[in-house]
Amino acid sequence: MDSPSRLTRLPAGAPESPVQGDNARGIVPRQTTYDRGHRIQPHWHSRAQFIFAVAGTMRVRTPRHAWIVPPSRALWMPSHTVHEIQMHGVVEMHSLYLNDASATGMPDSCVVLNVTPLVRELVVRAVELPVHYDEDGDDGLLMRLLMAEIRRLPHCALDLPLPASADLTKLCERVLTDLSTRRPCGLDAGHMKTSSRTLYRRFLKETGITFARWKQQARLLESIRRLAGGVAVTTVALDLGYESPSAFSTMFRRSLGLAPRTFINGESQYAVQK
Repeated sequence: MDSPSRLTRLPAGAPESPVQGDNARGIVPRQTTYDRGHRIQPHWHSRAQFIFAVAGTMRVRTPRHAWIVPPSRALWMPSHTVHEIQMHGVVEMHSLYLNDASATGMPDSCVVLNVTPLVRELVVRAVELPVHYDEDGDDGLLMRLLMAEIRRLPHCALDLPLPASADLTKLCERVLTDLSTRRPCGLDAGHMKTSSRTLYRRFLKETGITFARWKQQARLLESIRRLAGGVAVTTVALDLGYESPSAFSTMFRRSLGLAPRTFINGESQYAVQK
C-alpha cells in the first residue's frame, strides 16, 4: 500500500491551482493520465470539481476527511476546498470543473457518488469536446444532460473522517499501519494514558463516529482499494484481520449493499469499457 498511515496535516496555505481551459464556459472538462503512486500536492480550485477516473483508484484527502474513489465512483469537491490526491495504479482521471451557476443543486460538502453507466459515457464524451465548445448547441445540450444525471446520482459512504488533535491523529496512524491487528480500545486508551470512556467521547466528538466504527470503515476503504487493484477476496479478508472470507463478505455487504465479488465484477466492467 502506498503510505496508508501518513496523515500529515494539509497546509492551511495550500496554493490555488488555476483551472486550465476556457473559463468562460460554465463547465470545463479535462482528462489527465497519472502514473502509479503519483501524488497531487495539496491545492484548491476556484471552481467545484467532479473527480472521476475511468481506470485506476484514487485516495483523496481534505484536512478532515479521506476517501477511496474506484472507477465505479466519483467524488464531488466543492470550490475552495483544499485537497490532495494519491494515485493507486495508473489513473485515467476525467474531471469536470463547474462555476457556481453550473454547480447549483449539488452538495455543499464533499461526497462520493455512485456513477451510472450513462454518466460514465457522458463524461467520456464531455472530455473529448473542443476547448471552446458551443454551449448553445449540441455540446451544451450534452453538458446539461450530464449535470442533470450527476445531480441524480446516489451518495455512497466511502469516507473516513479524520480527527483534529495530534494525539488522536497519531493513534489513527498506528491503526492504519497495521489494519490486520484487532486491538481492544482499552489497550489504545492505556497507551494514550486515558480511559476508554474518555477516548470514546473525544473520538466521537472530533470525527462524528466511534473509534470502533472508524476502524471498521478504515478496513472497508482499504479493502475497496485492494479489490479494485485485483487482489483476491480471500487475501484481502485475511490481510485485514477477518476470521474468514465469509465474515469479511458479510461486513462488505452490510456496508455497501453488495458482495465483494459483485463489486469486483462491476469494477472489471468499467475497466473493459475504457
